[in-house]
Amino acid sequence: MSDKVIETTGLTVYYGKQRGIKDVNLTVEQGEAFGFLGPNGAGKTTTQRVLLDVIRPTAGRAAIFGLDSQAQGVQLRRRVGYLPGELALYKDMRIDRFFEMYEFLRGANGAKGYWRELAGRLDLDVGRKIAKLSRGNKQKVGVVAAFMNRPDLLILDEPTGGLDPLVQQTVMEMVREVKADGRTVFFSSHILPEVQAVCDRVGIIRQGELIATQGIEELIAARLNRLTMVFDDIPPAATFDLPGVSETARTERSITLEVRENLPQVLAAAARHNVRDIETHNVSLEDIFLDFYGKGDGGNHA
Repeated sequence: MSDKVIETTGLTVYYGKQRGIKDVNLTVEQGEAFGFLGPNGAGKTTTQRVLLDVIRPTAGRAAIFGLDSQAQGVQLRRRVGYLPGELALYKDMRIDRFFEMYEFLRGANGAKGYWRELAGRLDLDVGRKIAKLSRGNKQKVGVVAAFMNRPDLLILDEPTGGLDPLVQQTVMEMVREVKADGRTVFFSSHILPEVQAVCDRVGIIRQGELIATQGIEELIAARLNRLTMVFDDIPPAATFDLPGVSETARTERSITLEVRENLPQVLAAAARHNVRDIETHNVSLEDIFLDFYGKGDGGNHA
């Protein structure tokens, strides 16, 4: 049996003349947490909806567990937990009645009553009516509904939106537990430290096209180095005028550079000017994301 839990080939969606996504080729492996990153309108939600056959693609194919998302959608959705970005609930129902109904509809899953444990961990009062809940508590209902079946695949769209920081941490613990069980998570979020904390790989989507897919550590290491160098005598301004090198700060004794290529030439140039010390700075996933989106795109970044 294939280890590919999600696989798309040439996935394309047009809304009339407006492009949603184009030629998205994506693979998510068994047991990994995959972060799907992009600003609003980039195509994240469209991709998720095609995977679950909520909308149909204009071209291309999507499969989950090797099952075609259109032809075998009912069969594959039995193994999927989904938290949409726009959550719709039965407002007149009590929370516990909603979970009991949802559990019945999902059928036998080896996790009967698991929703009670999850609700307790999220400090969710299940005796209340959904109509009277705050945004954060409605989000908790959605989180429990996604996790309660112990699905083989979780598709989470902004799962911590509206939650307070302590509850956000609990949700992240739940995601880690899914990974520890060998199950798979497809995780879309604007909160980049969360993605960096729990995800193995990320895909970055820009204007409907997947522009990078890589392991987080490899992406950070390959994309950007940030250095501060201290000198006895500060070099002239043009010393590090090299392709892929940007000077971001300068004092009487130090220079800070962002280096995407030509690192050996940077170090050789620094050595010619009596460099006394070099400090490297950790580069976060947010830095990488803003590097993709904050330049050459009219400032259109999250």
